[in-house]
Amino acid sequence: MCLTQRADLYLNCDKDPNRIAKSLPASGASKLVFGDLDPGIYVLALLHDENENEKLDTMLKIPKEGFGFSRNPAIRMGPPKYEQVRFTIAPGHNEQAVTFRYIL
Repeated sequence: MCLTQRADLYLNCDKDPNRIAKSLPASGASKLVFGDLDPGIYVLALLHDENENEKLDTMLKIPKEGFGFSRNPAIRMGPPKYEQVRFTIAPGHNEQAVTFRYIL
């Protein structure tokens, strides 16, 4: 799981030095709590790293592992656009539900 505010790195969140990243076992919690986040625009990306190699495995550029993005955009040819996955954190309680997608 990776949470970033960087529009230019939302697909490469691990390159953002200010990201919030968490790893959980697949059988782990279905709800994550981040605590106090600064208000602003964020993107949340999830990866089910089935073989634990810390990357999204693909076949012919098609993901072989589960993935998900904030706002659950429709997945067409290629990854979703930033505008489709960004969301705003406002002061107070905020929630973002993400559904894992498996293509292969």
